Amino acid sequence: MTVEDARPSHAAAHDRDGLAAIAAAAQPLSPDRIALARLYGEPLFALPSDLYIPPDALEVFLEAFEGPLDLLLYLIRKQNFNILDIPMAGLTRQYLGYIEEVRHNNLELAAEYLLMAAMLIEIKSRMLLPPKKVAEGEQAEDPRAELVRRLLEYERTKLAAAALNALPQAGRDFLTARAHTEPSSGTRFPEVDVVDLRDAWADVLKRARLVQHHRISRQALSVREHMTIVLRTLQGCRFALFENLFDVSRGVAVMVVTFIAMLELAKETLIEITQAEAFAPIYVRLAYSPT
Repeated sequence: MTVEDARPSHAAAHDRDGLAAIAAAAQPLSPDRIALARLYGEPLFALPSDLYIPPDALEVFLEAFEGPLDLLLYLIRKQNFNILDIPMAGLTRQYLGYIEEVRHNNLELAAEYLLMAAMLIEIKSRMLLPPKKVAEGEQAEDPRAELVRRLLEYERTKLAAAALNALPQAGRDFLTARAHTEPSSGTRFPEVDVVDLRDAWADVLKRARLVQHHRISRQALSVREHMTIVLRTLQGCRFALFENLFDVSRGVAVMVVTFIAMLELAKETLIEITQAEAFAPIYVRLAYSPT
């Protein structure tokens, strides 16, 4: 709707005074009268006799179309035409009638509509001609096929756009909630997550493994004492396996001292170390002493 004032701006003050005088003179004699309008806060009960309304001051557009396809789709749906079997004569007549009305007001808008009108007239003319001969089993080409395809595609797009427009949109259907909070005076520390604590502990363990101390302590071991242990072990048995004379659980140092003790005993001919053949087990026994 468009309303234009045809009066020049320099006469606005004069008109305002005149209308105010007319409104003042037209005050109601009884409170039952209803004011038609209010002008600068004053009720107006009758229209001024010299009021001028330009012919084009008020325009009402009942239908607004977004293009020629939108107009064709509106005419087809309004008349309940089958879109797959469009009656071109009636559709073209209605379409041209709308074009004639548009051309009087908006020539720039009518340009694309005229192109569609030419297409409708061409389709109507082709339908009046005899159909082309085609081979047996084939169907003759319908001049309306391309127009039907474009109309169906446009209708699908229009319905999809309407569905998207129906969805709630921020700023149109709802507003995003925003709240302003004053910063607290105290220091707020971030919360520690369990994963962060685990990673920190793993890093500490990794650094601890890089720093290790090796302590060497002196252990008092006596060769003579272990010589006595070996002799005590060999008493009461003819032979003893070489491996059985070592106590593995006491560590390498004790095993070394035990081996040295056995060598000392063999040197003093107190024990004998024998082997039956090559690669055979090694036996240890007390040295034979004649009685």
